[in-house]
Amino acid sequence: MNYSLNNLPERTSKPREQGYTMVMDKGLSIREVENFLEVGAEYTDIVKLGWATSYVVPNLRKKLDAYKEAGIPVYFGGTLFEAFIIRNQFDDYRRLLADFGMEYAEVSDGSIDLKHDRKLEYIRTLAQDVKVLSEVGSKDAEKIIPPYKWISQMKTELEAGAIKVIGEAREAGNVGLFRSTGEVRSGLVEEILTQIPFEKILWEAPQKAQQVWFIKLLGANVNLGNIAPNEVVSLETIRLGLRGDTFTHFLDMDSVEDDFKPEKPTGKPGTSMPRG
Repeated sequence: MNYSLNNLPERTSKPREQGYTMVMDKGLSIREVENFLEVGAEYTDIVKLGWATSYVVPNLRKKLDAYKEAGIPVYFGGTLFEAFIIRNQFDDYRRLLADFGMEYAEVSDGSIDLKHDRKLEYIRTLAQDVKVLSEVGSKDAEKIIPPYKWISQMKTELEAGAIKVIGEAREAGNVGLFRSTGEVRSGLVEEILTQIPFEKILWEAPQKAQQVWFIKLLGANVNLGNIAPNEVVSLETIRLGLRGDTFTHFLDMDSVEDDFKPEKPTGKPGTSMPRG
């Protein structure tokens, strides 16, 4: 860091199991990747090439090389996996991963109907070759999955070989874990956390309010994903309590001078006070 500040939350260091920041690349150019890496590489743990953008983006190998040179692993979005398997091209998908030297793969079923047992088979098979991230939840806003199914699927997918499970939210943050307004389905999240270790979950949270909510609930080292490249530095300041949204969250208020503490209601005579 550029200078010293006391009483900041301790951040894990890379390579880390907790405190992941997953960035979504939705079609950056090589120059844009280089510009992003100049300021964001230190705070980025992994990059997802969103949905099937890797099929159409120019200079794919050069882009992958740029991320590799920065020490940041990349994986293709789960929608690309689904595009291959719905066309009965799973073996082609495995060859694609090998051809591009991918170390990670995402297994999802957000856009297709896939029997869960078969999804587990795909995870087991791919886990022999790469590190698997499996996504739970649907991209269909009308399809509400009850909490017990989220928990069951997350458990079995981790057991099948996924290193982390991803809570679906899409790039807009308005399905799956969230209502159409972007509001967190807090009861769902808290119920999931009763059964699944928090370090094993990567929560897709593209909106600032969602990131703040998870950081306040689970701390600076919660795993967050679908972060826009230009929001990575901003997210790091939120994690550290250096933005207004979390400014006092990590401070020991007992050690703060009284002049900086919010005033308490005095209840002086003549003051209008709420009635019980």
